[in-house]
Amino acid sequence: MIFLVHRLATKEYVKALRQYERQSVSISERFVEATHRALDLIEQNPKWWPRFDERRRWIKIKKFPYIIYFEVADAAIKILAVAHEKRRPGYWKRRSMD
Repeated sequence: MIFLVHRLATKEYVKALRQYERQSVSISERFVEATHRALDLIEQNPKWWPRFDERRRWIKIKKFPYIIYFEVADAAIKILAVAHEKRRPGYWKRRSMD
């Protein structure tokens, strides 16, 4: 399966990474590694993760306050958001990659 990443999800990830880089290079590296681990887990078994609603699922990035929201399509995993846990829930729900 391939990953398709919504442009706003990319912006959210880069913004979080930049914030961690300002704190410490090692923290930013841990954030990148934890995000990659979460994506690996999604790729291994995309339908195993909890449902947000009928179409979308989520996984928490371990040890960081971020959640990846995604959809599983026939040939791709669509990353819709890399959302901070404290941000308004569901703000990203209108995002589509169709």
